Amino acid sequence: MSRHQGGCQCGQVRFAVELELDDAIQCNCSRCGKLGSVLAFADSASFALERGEDSLTEFRFNTHKVAHLFCRTCGIQSFGRGTAPNGQDVIAVNLRCLDGVDVFALKPQPVDGKSF
Repeated sequence: MSRHQGGCQCGQVRFAVELELDDAIQCNCSRCGKLGSVLAFADSASFALERGEDSLTEFRFNTHKVAHLFCRTCGIQSFGRGTAPNGQDVIAVNLRCLDGVDVFALKPQPVDGKSF
């Protein structure tokens, strides 16, 4: 696990998170596929929203189990909140929004979200 800082494009939303970059996924669902997100998951205790709660807007679709959160100023979706299959609260972090992380150097596991 490593600690990272990240946020949206305009800087209204900033966070810190501990997660494993080797566990990255790239989903092809209707949302992730269009956004080009590269995701990794952290338990909610490993995530701290440092600023911008009031700048976030939420979008839910399909099963409505994941709160896809994006900055109302710049529109960037840097993370989302959801529940893992085991019932644990998790944060889905868009690795493209982490400071200093080269997502092109990662080897994300493909996930067939279209089939869910």
